[in-house]
Amino acid sequence: MIIRLSALVSLLLLSSPLIVTPSQAQDRPPPNILFIMVDDLGYGDLSCYGAPDLHSPHIDSLMANGMRFDQFYANCPVCSPTRASFLTGLYPDKAGVPGVIRTNQTGRPTNWGDLRNDVKTLPSHLSEAGYHTALIGKWHLGLEKPDRPNDVGFDHFHGFLGDMMDDYYEHTRFGHHYMRLNEEDIRPEGHATDLFTDWTIDYMKDRKAAAPDQPFFIFLAYNAPHTPIQPPADWLEKVKQREAGIDDKRAALVALIEHLDAGVGRVMTALDELDLREDTLVVFTSDNGGQSNVGARNLPLNGGKQNMLEGGIRVGTCVSWPGHIEAGAVDNQLVSLTMDFYPTLAEIAGHPLQHAIDGRSFAPFLFGQPFPKDERNLFWVRLEGNLKYGGIPYHAVRRGDWKLLRNSGFEPYQLYNLKNDPGEQNPIPRQKANQVYTELFNALMIHINEAGRHPWQRDNLSN
Repeated sequence: MIIRLSALVSLLLLSSPLIVTPSQAQDRPPPNILFIMVDDLGYGDLSCYGAPDLHSPHIDSLMANGMRFDQFYANCPVCSPTRASFLTGLYPDKAGVPGVIRTNQTGRPTNWGDLRNDVKTLPSHLSEAGYHTALIGKWHLGLEKPDRPNDVGFDHFHGFLGDMMDDYYEHTRFGHHYMRLNEEDIRPEGHATDLFTDWTIDYMKDRKAAAPDQPFFIFLAYNAPHTPIQPPADWLEKVKQREAGIDDKRAALVALIEHLDAGVGRVMTALDELDLREDTLVVFTSDNGGQSNVGARNLPLNGGKQNMLEGGIRVGTCVSWPGHIEAGAVDNQLVSLTMDFYPTLAEIAGHPLQHAIDGRSFAPFLFGQPFPKDERNLFWVRLEGNLKYGGIPYHAVRRGDWKLLRNSGFEPYQLYNLKNDPGEQNPIPRQKANQVYTELFNALMIHINEAGRHPWQRDNLSN
């Protein structure tokens, strides 16, 4: 059930000054956009999503003051592909990133992906609409030209080029430094979460002073709570004192998430202090589900990062814009993917797309307008494969309540009905739903074949 009941939409539009139609929004200056993507956050690892041992008041507040989506999906159960989809509006395998772009011990990228340079990225598109664009935090889509943030449309980059940090305080990967200010190699001191928070606040202050009438787009990509699970010591101690009996692994992850939550809170406080909150649309999401073996909680879903079960790809998500998007609305019907944010944000910015992509704008839905809930086919492909399962590609496809998936090239596809079995505990034998199975499987094969036309590199696979 959707809390913002469709039967009340017209009444709300007539009676409440807090909801604005898309046409009314276009009469106003386009909003600033702050897009917060965290890394490997479990679906159930916020207190507003039921975590019993974790306090996340700032993200909870953001959820409560916007529209929360409980069936929102990352484009892949791992990092790089989802980020490529966000920036291009394409499925990862069509964007040229069907797997993880890692950094091996020589410092060269392990090319399980090569972000396409022949498509217009979201920051480039928003630049055409007059936005100043920034990426602050984790990049993970290439180390060298033409694949760095400034190469693909960001005016400003302050963050980490690589995949993961081996240490949140040293900011290195296999001994290599990847912190950059645009193209400058920098060596900052402090926990990465604090640095990315500080740099976001500094950027907003600078834009307010330098160009107060120009909208900005910030892609704030935190590394947390990705491994290594390395919270500041005082945050870890606070969790251990508060949560009697919590084990060390879970305590460390809870502390890292609570520290992240505090960073989000600082950014939101800065928006208020700069008098920018009502002029800023804020999105919160994750690039994939939580990593189960480090203590992540993906309940009530099954699975976690690196697999195609719901816990690997469904992510807690919200969109907030005071005075425009109804506060407290919770939707558990609309099914969307990370790639859908590209056309959605473009439309809200007043510069709708003129080129074809895979993503679909849900901007009208945010503003309480009629929106078709057609049962489109949604695909997930990880071409490199999970090495735990032999490195063979694995996939999923969803249409309506039906989902077909496999997590290993050595297992058959399994069919689930998510309405009847949201925990994916009881696969339906093919003979009992052969038509659905066949339709989904054929659609998936067509997608894989079409995406195969887009080249990507497969060199340097040793790491």
